[in-house]
Amino acid sequence: MPTSPGRLSPPSAITVESPARLHLGFIDPNASLGRAFGSVGLAIDAHSTCLTVRHASAAAHHGRIDGRIDGAASDAQRERIKQHLAALHAAFGAGPALDIELHDTPRAHTGLGSGTQLALALGTAFARVRGLDASSADIARVLSRGLRSGIGIHGFDHGGLIVDGGRAAGTLLPPLIARQDFPEAWRVLLIDDTSREGLHGDDEKRGLASLAPFPAHLAAHLSHLVLMRILPAVAERDFAPFADALCDLQQTIGEYFAPVQGGVFASPAVARAIEAVAADQKAGIGQTSWGPVGFAFVASAQDAERALAAARRAAPGAALNYTIAAARNRGATWRAAAPGRRGADAA
Repeated sequence: MPTSPGRLSPPSAITVESPARLHLGFIDPNASLGRAFGSVGLAIDAHSTCLTVRHASAAAHHGRIDGRIDGAASDAQRERIKQHLAALHAAFGAGPALDIELHDTPRAHTGLGSGTQLALALGTAFARVRGLDASSADIARVLSRGLRSGIGIHGFDHGGLIVDGGRAAGTLLPPLIARQDFPEAWRVLLIDDTSREGLHGDDEKRGLASLAPFPAHLAAHLSHLVLMRILPAVAERDFAPFADALCDLQQTIGEYFAPVQGGVFASPAVARAIEAVAADQKAGIGQTSWGPVGFAFVASAQDAERALAAARRAAPGAALNYTIAAARNRGATWRAAAPGRRGADAA
């Protein structure tokens, strides 16, 4: 990608913060009308990814061409960052070594889109410190993101409630076909079973390949739910029809994936907690992606506290983490950061 013309010299350090997303469901996993998947999702204001990319200090690295990676949550995450950096250097050309500092990332493989947000945040910071004109779509293609769903990519750019148009032959990334601001007053209770991870990698590919074809009449039903119930309800700030339609969508797609993930919910403990919320009040319930994170949308902050209490009563002693979140109606943000490293290197 070219250097942006007429730009001032790029900053030597960039911090990028990007939103987690909830994947609320696929529309047509079997491509019954020629386009596969199609997704509905929402950017949220919790579990964000935040990292800083800096030009590495030659003195600190004693001639090494690779920079440091600080704050990685696991060896697997550290290796993923190294792979991403190698792909970015290969696509955009070799450059100076970069130090990576992770400040916050969601727990991996929980349904919050952590892999895509890490890739896009890293790629965006990489491009900006290099003075490159690279879009999120450019970075996603280089780092092999958006192969099924475009929610993470469009959520990174725009935030809010997103619907993508799935993939057809020759489609590089699922196109954005609808985007709405989500009501600020509505809340979502997130419940994570920390003893589990959702399907990912080769297990996910095998699981998808093992499923029966998704019936065309169900794809038509889900399309109707999205176009004529979910989107209008959000536009009109009408919570009850939104919640009912989301429950219908989630039940339909959850039953389809149940043979692979062991039920409509991947975690029985999350299922108990989420279903207790729905029994206590009007709520839009389901699971994001392969889970194990489940969600319950409610109409207000007060309702969210009530939902939290009901969920806790239903699953005492389970290894569950709870978060009350709101929608995030803006995409990722970035700012210039201090060029020096923290800790020993900054001394």
